[in-house]
Amino acid sequence: MSTSKIDSSSAALAASERSGEAANAAGAPAPGPRPPVPDSEVTARPQRRRFTAEYKRSIIDQADAAEDGGAVGALLRREGLYSSHLSTWRRQRQRGEIHALMLKKRGPKVSVSPLVVENRKLLAANARPTKRLENAELIVEVQKR
Repeated sequence: MSTSKIDSSSAALAASERSGEAANAAGAPAPGPRPPVPDSEVTARPQRRRFTAEYKRSIIDQADAAEDGGAVGALLRREGLYSSHLSTWRRQRQRGEIHALMLKKRGPKVSVSPLVVENRKLLAANARPTKRLENAELIVEVQKR
């Protein structure tokens, strides 16, 4: 009878060790909750940087005034720029400073018909009196009650 007791108690002990109950029964601290897994999904789309013509000119002037290559590298690091920015902007300046350094509107050129322009003006002129008429009718309706 004692051997069956020992066998059943050792089997119970082995099962409790597998489930972690033995450590808790002995007074060991319970394992804490696992840290949450960070969300790895990218939610926001990064925005493309746009540089004004004045900013481009000032960076080119500062780079041209630099005495050695280390000063140009320090300027680019400080401003968060790449050397390709500087070479592209210099090339644009050679082609024609005023127009080349201005931001260019992307996409196809839109040509608006003169009829469309006139139609928009007439709709805008008609919208204001129509709104006043609706308000006046609403006031008259409320006064009838």
